Amino acid sequence: KEADRAAFVRQYGPVVRAYLRARWRGSRLIQDVEDATQEVFLDCFRQDGLLETVDADRAGGFRPFLYAAVRNVARHAETKTKRSKERQSPDSKAFGDVAGRDEQLSQVFDKAWALSVVQEALRRVEDPCHVDLLRLRFHEGLPIRDIAARWEEDPARVHKAYRRARQAYEAKLLEVVLNRQPGSRSAAVAECKRLIALLG
Repeated sequence: KEADRAAFVRQYGPVVRAYLRARWRGSRLIQDVEDATQEVFLDCFRQDGLLETVDADRAGGFRPFLYAAVRNVARHAETKTKRSKERQSPDSKAFGDVAGRDEQLSQVFDKAWALSVVQEALRRVEDPCHVDLLRLRFHEGLPIRDIAARWEEDPARVHKAYRRARQAYEAKLLEVVLNRQPGSRSAAVAECKRLIALLG
């Protein structure tokens, strides 16, 4: 149980932090990102909390539930800080127009979510050579011919290896998406394409 919770925090912690940092950039609440992240996970793990009430069959899987949880924790912290600030100085404003940035913040959350999914899929690729090839191609942006030159390999062989690596990666990505968002295979394939496009 404890190991499952630790894995859950490792998996979703970067997503929650990315959203909170974007939301609170430029405000004094930026120093409270870690505390708020912990609050989100407490909401998830407590009895009758998010993980017990989540509807796995809902469109979007777990993502909308986590998004709602982190947004609620953020709003609660902002309300508390605003009240405290108003008592000290009634005319002061603690934050910018967060409500006006909801769509932008949702995109930050979606991008962080997509990154967590594709990174998990990459960790599941078993062949180290495939992992190296995918990292060079996507993270470093190297063309296949440059990778072949670096490895002192025939470019045609590296192209073939890259096709196999892509197939292995895409299978793992589909596996991760189906795990996080149970549903039809066609919906999962569409979600894989959406996630890759978000990071493109």
